[in-house]
Amino acid sequence: MMTPTTTRTFTLLFAVAALGASGCSMFSKKPAQPKENPSISGQTEDSLRQRWIDRRAAELAAQGTAAEAARTQAEREFREKFPYTGAAKK
Repeated sequence: MMTPTTTRTFTLLFAVAALGASGCSMFSKKPAQPKENPSISGQTEDSLRQRWIDRRAAELAAQGTAAEAARTQAEREFREKFPYTGAAKK
């Protein structure tokens, strides 16, 4: 026959083993951060570039600059303002 102390000890050991085997989230590692998809970031940069240049070219044209010159100046300004983006290198 088991004593109350032995019973408690076995119960405690069983509980610890069950928690360890169940994959309790308290002890598990955090999942790795999802990897950035370069094609998505490239698409986002291209979209930013296109919208920024279109807006700036429209501003310059509204100020009286010829359309083609305004677009060329807007592209140059984008490369100067955002040189760290991949879109600026295009």
